Amino acid sequence: MVDVAVVGGGIAGLSAAWELVGSGACVSVFESTDRVGGKLRTENVAGTPVDVGAESMLGRRPEVQQLLAELDLTPSPPAQVGASIWSRGALRAMPKGTLMGVPSDASTLAGLLGDAEVARAADEQTVRLDTGGDISVGDAVEQAFGPAVVDRLVEPLLGGVYAGDARYLSLRACVPALYDAVQHGNSLGGTAAAASRQPAVAAADQPPVFAGLRGGIGSLPTRLSEALHAAGAQVRVGTLVTGIDRDEQAGRWRLVLGDGTTFDADAIVLATPAPSSAKLLATLAPGACDELRAIEYASMAVVTYAFPASARELLGEQSGFLVPPVDGRRIKASTFSSVKWPWLAQESPDLVFVRVSAGRFRETEALRRPDALLAADGLAELRTALGPLPTPVAAHVRRWGGGLPQYATGHIDLVARLRRELSSLPAVSVAGAAYDGVGIPACIGSGRTAARTVLDQLNPSEPTEGRS
Repeated sequence: MVDVAVVGGGIAGLSAAWELVGSGACVSVFESTDRVGGKLRTENVAGTPVDVGAESMLGRRPEVQQLLAELDLTPSPPAQVGASIWSRGALRAMPKGTLMGVPSDASTLAGLLGDAEVARAADEQTVRLDTGGDISVGDAVEQAFGPAVVDRLVEPLLGGVYAGDARYLSLRACVPALYDAVQHGNSLGGTAAAASRQPAVAAADQPPVFAGLRGGIGSLPTRLSEALHAAGAQVRVGTLVTGIDRDEQAGRWRLVLGDGTTFDADAIVLATPAPSSAKLLATLAPGACDELRAIEYASMAVVTYAFPASARELLGEQSGFLVPPVDGRRIKASTFSSVKWPWLAQESPDLVFVRVSAGRFRETEALRRPDALLAADGLAELRTALGPLPTPVAAHVRRWGGGLPQYATGHIDLVARLRRELSSLPAVSVAGAAYDGVGIPACIGSGRTAARTVLDQLNPSEPTEGRS
């Protein structure tokens, strides 16, 4: 039996450990904080468990469906309600038929954009791209539809996913369907139209596009950690890995822990943020470290409010709203959690939960404010958008410093170079949101793929199938 160390107890690291246990490996997970789950975190607000990090996942992705089935968890669908964009001082319905803000029909942008801006969006232009090159999402969409579509649609949508800047983020990495269209000279609007038709065709025999869990997405890593314990794996929280050395004579890796002790393993999955992985690999793979250090991160904060039930009428039948950064607001989005998640409304019928998020890439001024002022800022913005909300029963602030990796143009090539550099290290692989996708399904898949990679390197003649 091989010994595998997984460094990092977020959903990627736990998924790697689950795959490894299923393949018969002896697994130890090392998590530096006092809890597993990373950005999947549920905390009590006014006595009710609510998500204070990620709160939904793509329910149709096979990575999610497989893991939930293995853990005997049932997804909880969100309410079928719309969302808005708080733009130019008014809440405006999210245009239908868009792909990450790219319109399939420019006429649906009326009201959100001015007449001249809609006319420019209707006059789609071909996007110029060097052969094999990359381009930012914002630059591509601006070439095609004009700057207003970027500022009023694409920026708020990308901000909700990456807390990023559309003119910095890679089209190839973030919206591959649009990148393929650009490469082949196809219409971005036509690509958006095709994408918007697909869910309607598949809806009859597939689960909802998005899914949560009763009790919060934060219950997923808890359940997974319990399953790992039951399967014989060690999950060691509060255990910092400070260094990694190679024992060439034994052909094994030696992890140096924060308390000065060591742990030997045949293989390592590094499921820590890119800067942490760079520190651990500094002397072993300097080239890989250069690539890891080039991945930048955005910080953000989530403020969750528990309002009296009387607040419900001000929310309407919508799941929340996004905010274009061009308007200069202190928040970037709000989720009406008690509307979006029926289980939460059932759990606490006398309370209405609403959350706001603040912080974008390289915009940290709002996050420097103390918790009380951050909560006051968010409440003031909510009242401006929605009307005279009552005084909240509770307000909870959760900060995520360096929480979201930014996929700059050229990101896919960067990751390819990184993995080539790592190939010189026997049975070492990386996993997590920094590489192949920031969403929960991508992180689950990243962890499981990294697990299979190190096992295949240990046993090249017997490729592992694990639980897949």
